[in-house]
Amino acid sequence: MDIARVPVDFNEMLEPDLVLLSQTDTKVDSAGKKINIYDDCGDVDESGEKCKLLASAVVVENTSNVEWARWCKWLCKVDEKGIQHSFDLIK
Repeated sequence: MDIARVPVDFNEMLEPDLVLLSQTDTKVDSAGKKINIYDDCGDVDESGEKCKLLASAVVVENTSNVEWARWCKWLCKVDEKGIQHSFDLIK
């Protein structure tokens, strides 16, 4: 079974394991299944292949009181593996 990849911006980390996901329900897996999130980090390898930052996560409701993040309804809670470069996963 393939796990869907959902784009996020890892510059929008609320905590070391929480990243903003969506203002609305349009990106959310309503079953609460594990998803893969990614961000195009702009790095390239020796052959010109673009790198992505990747993480496995589950979707959680935003209950934070952080003012700049209140607009976001859903967050992604990154698992214990953390955020990884796609380059590192190939090696």
